[in-house]
Amino acid sequence: MNECIMCKGNLVDKKTNFIADLEDCIIIVKGVPSQVCSQCGEVSYSHEVAAQLEKIISRMKNTMTEIAVVQYSNTACIA
Repeated sequence: MNECIMCKGNLVDKKTNFIADLEDCIIIVKGVPSQVCSQCGEVSYSHEVAAQLEKIISRMKNTMTEIAVVQYSNTACIA
């Protein structure tokens, strides 16, 4: 089991919501595969998930007005 980088607590696999607050818009990605510390609640992502989040945010910020809510599983596979 992995340790939290903040408090050394145990990390648990969960799905969380990721929020990107850009200057003129907010993007919420729901159901993101994450590791959450059972002790302090710190959320971390694998390199693969972080890369997918970057792609999702990049795509969404060019196609929206003020706010967008997307499901990770529906958008992560899109190239």
